[in-house]
Amino acid sequence: MELPELAARWMNALTSTAYIPLSRAEIRQALLDSLVELPESPESVANRLVSLHATGPDSLRVTIEVLSPTFELPLLARLSSAYAQAMRMDAFDQQEQIKVAIVRAKQRVERTLKVSQARFQEVFESSALGIAITDFDDRCVEANDTLAEIVGLESGEDLGARPLIDFFHPEDAAALGVSYRRVREGRVDRFRDQRKLIRADGEPVWVHLAVSLLRDADGAPTHFVTMVEDISELHLLQRNLDHQLLHDSLTGLSNRQHFVTQLERQLDGRPITLYHLGLDAFSVVNNGLGHETGDKLLKIVANRLRAVADEKHAVLARIGGDEFALLTTSDNVTTTVEEIQEALTEPTFVDDHGIALSASIGVVDRPPAFATAAELMRCANAALRQAKARGKRQWALHDPHDDARRRGKYALAASMPGAWEHGEIKILYAPVHGLETNEVLGAVARLHWDDLSHNDCMELADSTGLSLPIGRWLLREACAQAAAWVAEFGDRAPTLHVGLGALQSRDEDLVADVKRALDETGLPREKLRIALDISSVLAGDDNAVVLHDSGVVTALDGFRGGHDELAALTEVPVRAVITRAPAPNPDSPLRQAMHDLIATVHSLGVRFGVDEVHTATDADHWRAAGADGVIGLLPALTAAEVTDLLARAASPPPAAS
Repeated sequence: MELPELAARWMNALTSTAYIPLSRAEIRQALLDSLVELPESPESVANRLVSLHATGPDSLRVTIEVLSPTFELPLLARLSSAYAQAMRMDAFDQQEQIKVAIVRAKQRVERTLKVSQARFQEVFESSALGIAITDFDDRCVEANDTLAEIVGLESGEDLGARPLIDFFHPEDAAALGVSYRRVREGRVDRFRDQRKLIRADGEPVWVHLAVSLLRDADGAPTHFVTMVEDISELHLLQRNLDHQLLHDSLTGLSNRQHFVTQLERQLDGRPITLYHLGLDAFSVVNNGLGHETGDKLLKIVANRLRAVADEKHAVLARIGGDEFALLTTSDNVTTTVEEIQEALTEPTFVDDHGIALSASIGVVDRPPAFATAAELMRCANAALRQAKARGKRQWALHDPHDDARRRGKYALAASMPGAWEHGEIKILYAPVHGLETNEVLGAVARLHWDDLSHNDCMELADSTGLSLPIGRWLLREACAQAAAWVAEFGDRAPTLHVGLGALQSRDEDLVADVKRALDETGLPREKLRIALDISSVLAGDDNAVVLHDSGVVTALDGFRGGHDELAALTEVPVRAVITRAPAPNPDSPLRQAMHDLIATVHSLGVRFGVDEVHTATDADHWRAAGADGVIGLLPALTAAEVTDLLARAASPPPAAS
């Protein structure tokens, strides 16, 4: 909502709760200025509201209602607190004026005494603040009806001669007694405090007290003047806001912010264990039975985990949609994990559906004393991800060494887009050698980034979703380079091979991307070979079939020789398969099995290629096993180096001298 519209709504709401002595245009402009200033200084906005006399009983409530859809709850909490403080200061200013009126009434000459007493009495009786005048023995000399209402009595006369201390909360009586003595002894002029009083019916009431001295005509102190403001509603509102800030609204458990705070308090050298729980397949409940059923199940899960936490005197929180955290001390990890699983596995009926859950659990047990709360939460989350990778109902203990390795990988993946943007990721061309003739059959376009291979780069790109845009870039740039070789060297130009990652192989736009790259670069279709990840074919994707029908030769990368993969070769028109298996050593019993596998592939009319073959010995082993070609026997080259080699091969030898 635009700020002018929000200011208009705020004005309409405020003017219905209090009289503001300004024109509507002035009010709207003041509130618009407040909306602009609110994110930076809610305290200034609160002071402005009070100065505008927007101080009706419901002014704060309607302000929160109007602003809550637009501004964050913590900001509104600050605004509420500052508003209460501004109201108190405004009330205290009025109190000071009242006290001055009281003192002046006592000091006036006889001829104006009656008028002054009448004025004082009117202020005293009609004040919205409770007022009590007590002697130094703490007996009420006079009290107004407002104070009587605050403490649950009929009228101010009911407080007559009663010690005011009778209404102080027992926990506050001693501290307030000390503050009163300090005022009487002149060590302070007055004091203000927030305390609890006990009503006549025994119920507590939160109040702000302002206490000062009443003096006679000679300036000698004679009585205490105590002014009382009932702030129970504001106190309750503040407590509710604080609770909402620190607790999950659905389950009532602590939220992540509160849990981290409690975790920080536990980092004092005690042996602690942190559990990070993620419900297994909870999305099945939400998608199958609806989110309302899922919310009900989350409440049940929270209650069961609360029972486990209470038994262990542990701290429990809901820190995500279907994720919880548990913090224990001096714990047996295996026992606790079993107790958690047993609590969750018991079926429960929700909306007539019998549902049971399990959890994957990441555990950080007895971390080092120097670990921070944020670091422990990250470690627990990493352990949870590791447990989920193992399957359902699994748990994993945080391994610092494995975590360090994974963090390095994640850091590379996170920085990969920037490296690509700055041109740090290059395209190299690895020769494809035919084992029968030992000739170079083509060149495979591959990504290269620092010391990372093409497969490492594609794995990192797949983990962040970068594989699609970077794969399209690789395809387009490689086709452009291959087209340039064809234009310059004709039939001697190498055939271009492009290997796709798993995500790009399944991309619905792949066929269109390949056609676009060929059309834009002018590369002949017969000069391009596309190698798709075999998992895409096994998943039922038809990109290989459509590419073949479009005249593009295809291969399947990642071949392992399984039954499903062999069956796919009978259904999908591909030219070759590519594997990364180790070379079949003649002394190995697996040599004959590999030889038979290659023969089976050949019987289906498909060629057999091997990637990551780096030695002539390995190439010989593969030749003996029947493979058709290998990749990696020579180092990959830049486009300029390939061009130079092609140019030198085309040049005639120098004449003999």
